[in-house]
Order: sequence, then structure tokens, then C-alpha cells
Amino acid sequence: MRSEQVMLDLIISTAKEDDRIRAVIMNGSRVDPNAPRDIFQDFDIVYYVTEVESFVDDPAWIDRFGELMILQLPEAMDDPPPDNDGHWMYLMQFADGNRLDLALEPIANWQADAAPDSLSLLLLDKDGLLPPFPPPSDRDYLPSPPTAKAFADCCNEFWWLGPNIAKGLWRDELPYARHMFDNFAREQLMKMLAWTVGIKTGFSGNPGKFGKYLQRTLEPELWAMLLQTYAEGGYEQTWDALFVMGDLFRRTARQVAAQFDFDYPREDDEKASAHLHHVRALPKNATEMY
Repeated sequence: MRSEQVMLDLIISTAKEDDRIRAVIMNGSRVDPNAPRDIFQDFDIVYYVTEVESFVDDPAWIDRFGELMILQLPEAMDDPPPDNDGHWMYLMQFADGNRLDLALEPIANWQADAAPDSLSLLLLDKDGLLPPFPPPSDRDYLPSPPTAKAFADCCNEFWWLGPNIAKGLWRDELPYARHMFDNFAREQLMKMLAWTVGIKTGFSGNPGKFGKYLQRTLEPELWAMLLQTYAEGGYEQTWDALFVMGDLFRRTARQVAAQFDFDYPREDDEKASAHLHHVRALPKNATEMY
């Protein structure tokens, strides 16, 4: 596996040798002073270029970066739909284990007063067009204190989703139930956990993308509860995980409410939770719900 320095030398020398490339920025975890260092870190690179078309028309130009395991071109795909905003992406997983996410951005798109992402490091600027960057930090990725409306919406969405998950489980529609559970309900739980981390750290702790750093700051008991929400694929396991998720959401939401003097929707919680218990015990041949 090529070292970080070898990869960076290749990335920068490529830019220096190509007159179309005028500036180079590195983003992401490799410039994050708080991110753990490991062999799976991507190289997130932006090349600011005079124009994009000549690169796109020459697919072989990226061969210089190494032997590919697999390549993805998001802007050439229909699903998901491309951004169509003038940039071009190469997502390159190399055979030696390195990964390079390389974006081509027209230099004309750069605005002198634009604020760079806080995890940005200027590696090359041939023309002195880009302003000095502040030292990289994860400040753009820290949770913000919730408003009363954001908190209320999060609680409402979480408890609204419970009966939908229960319906899918009672109907033996596990893919539907798990999609609602693993995506929509978990999204609201993660939002509440991020606010909980914010309270504990003075909103200076980064929970990480999809909560990947939550173990750093959550109380061990809460972390153990979160792990229990990643259920195995059966119906009973999903029911059990659903109730643990509800307990974890309730516990952390009450902490957030107390911190900011918000109203916790206790009645919604109690009624929705009682309904989940009722549906779990409901016979499969039931012709009425109540």
C-alpha cells in the first residue's frame, strides 16, 4: 500500500505538471486534527481547473494515479441523478487499498469571498487566486443547539414512525419495517444523540458522520443501548430493538428538554408506546385493532 506521502506527492505533481490544473485543496478526515488516523482514510481532493471537458473526454488520464479496483463516476450516472453543476467526480478505489475521491471544479466557480469548508487545506495555488485558509478544524461539523421547533419536530417524527414500524412487523413485512426503523426512525434518534453530545461537550464535540464517533462521548450505558438497536434480522429481534430505541430516545430527549427548557411530548410518547405494545400482542387473525 502506497504511503500518504507517496500519494500526496503524486496528487501534487500531477497538478504541477498539468497547466489546466490551477489549484489543489484537500478536504476531509486527513486534515481533521481530531479524526483517528488509519489505513482506510480517503484522499479527498479538489482540483480547480481551467475547464472540465478535456478531462472528461480523456478517460485514461486518471491511469497515472494507480491500478484501479473499481471506479465510480457520479456525474455520469442516472441513479442517483447527477448534480449537473459543472463539476466532475472520480471516486477511485485502488488495488493497493488507497482511495482517492477527486473532484474537478472550474476555477471560474471560485468566488474570492467564498468561505471554504472548515476541513480544507490548500496544497497548491499556482495563481494566488484563493484567499488564505484558516487552520483546518471540524467546526463546520459540530452540532448546534436545537431550537424549540427543531426539538418538537424531531420528537413528533420519531413517535409518529413507531406505529408505521409496528404495522410492518404485524403484517410480516420485514423489509418495510426495517427500512422505516433503520433509516427514518434512526435518523431522528441520531439527531437527538447529537444534541445530547452537544450538551455534554458544550457543543464542541463532533458525533461524526452517521454518529461514527458517538462512542467517544456517550455515557457507556447509552452506548450499550444504542448497540442494542442494531438488531438481527428477525421479527422478534426487531420488536425488541424498537422498544430499546424508544427507551433511548425518551431518555436523551428528556435530557435535551431539561437543558433548554423545552416541552417533551410526554402524551405522544405514552400513547404511541402503548400502541406498540398492543400491536405486538395483537393476534395475526385480528379483524379489529382495538
